[in-house]
Amino acid sequence: MVNRLSPDEAMFYFLDGSGTTAHLGALLIVDPNKLPEGDQTALDYHALVSLVENRMQRAPRYRQVVTEVTLGLARPVWVDDHDFDINYHIRLSALPQPGTSEQLQELIARVMSRPLDHSRPLWEMYLIEGLTHGRSAILTRTHRCLLGGPDHPEISEVICDDVAGTAALPEDLWMPNRPPGAGLLTVGALAEAMARPGELLDSLLRGNGPVADLWSVADRSVRFVSDAVTQMMNSAPDSPLNAVTTSSRLFAFASVSRRDLDAVATRFECSFNDVVLAILTGVLRRWLLSVNDSVGHGETMRATLPLGAREPTVVDGESSGRWIVVGGTEFVTDLPVGEDAPAVRLMQVAGLADRYSQSSIRMSRGLRPMLPEFGLVPFADFSTRAFAGMFQRSFNVPISTSSERIERQFVGGVPVTGVFTIPTLAAQRALGISVNEYANQVQFAFIADRAVVVDLPAMAAYVTESLDELLASGQLVAYKKPDKPDKKPDKQ
Repeated sequence: MVNRLSPDEAMFYFLDGSGTTAHLGALLIVDPNKLPEGDQTALDYHALVSLVENRMQRAPRYRQVVTEVTLGLARPVWVDDHDFDINYHIRLSALPQPGTSEQLQELIARVMSRPLDHSRPLWEMYLIEGLTHGRSAILTRTHRCLLGGPDHPEISEVICDDVAGTAALPEDLWMPNRPPGAGLLTVGALAEAMARPGELLDSLLRGNGPVADLWSVADRSVRFVSDAVTQMMNSAPDSPLNAVTTSSRLFAFASVSRRDLDAVATRFECSFNDVVLAILTGVLRRWLLSVNDSVGHGETMRATLPLGAREPTVVDGESSGRWIVVGGTEFVTDLPVGEDAPAVRLMQVAGLADRYSQSSIRMSRGLRPMLPEFGLVPFADFSTRAFAGMFQRSFNVPISTSSERIERQFVGGVPVTGVFTIPTLAAQRALGISVNEYANQVQFAFIADRAVVVDLPAMAAYVTESLDELLASGQLVAYKKPDKPDKKPDKQ
């Protein structure tokens, strides 16, 4: 029995192309200076390799390659890599002196710009030494198709522990299974197709075989009509952030105190996530002012957010400890970048987010395959999926925010002082933003197309400036919380 990629996983696997890389990542900052006095625990390259080897039994896909089926008759399958070499996937790097954050960001940008090797398991990890004050960084890069749900965590989550003295897992002697031959895969695909003929049609139309070329002609026509309808119905504002992307990336990050955000939330009687969104609105406003002469008073930018950011859930009162969360329901909201008064901007952000997070028109399940997994669908159902796809494209920037705090983590017994997630940068999106709440810090990460957002490090610096604006406004402005908007459907 072959282990076939799910429709979602296969979609992300085939998304890789010019200007689009379907991988995401995580950056962990580890600091041995935070160890108790006298503790000589160290995290060098050999210790990291041993740790990953021991934990890989929790992430079996990290020793598997994706094998495509002849003529695209079925979705690809997961196959154990007989030539698996962990030293290829875990690499050692170092920053030149003085090992600044700017040098680290540039190194990460170069790594994230490169596509992953599809002939090997689709992940990499870098131990980056030479940061200031004796710190190191761990960068992971994982293809989105490996992360098929809660049973398939990202490798950075696998190597982290909630306490410093976590024991190693029992030794697991891994032996690769015999790979299926091309003939067996073809026969298996045909057998499945006889049982589910609709899925065969789906594979031929949407897969990687020669028949898929015919579909591309129709697909371009559908996209043309979709784009026209979208412009009439619910288009996002024009923005350079919707430029066609290249493969060259920039990366930047910033941290601020959770205490400061709590102070703003308390002063203005709003939620923590409202403050996060207001900070990002201020960041985008400053960036627009740096590239344009002015920003119109009513100007907005449109962003996607996970619905969980508005309705945080904690199971049994404990954090899940996850920082790479994929899939799930999203909603689209407007960011009032044209408003120059920080307090008013925060009020508008909170009201709009509350309204749109309850509007079915602004909901999206994220990027989905065009056709379902099994069989054909009625025309009406197909139309619903097609229009859902149109609304997915009606935004300027995706924002990924955590719905709960990540507690203090350790890698090999060494404290982690920073956790930043690096989102996937999709086609026609020149900027992606992620926000994590780690320990007592709120950590922002930005990835962008180098050809479009050339000043990304400045955008990261705007995080502190935007927060300072809100703190100052909280001292000077008498704020009245707006009435909660009704739940009537959004008619925009």
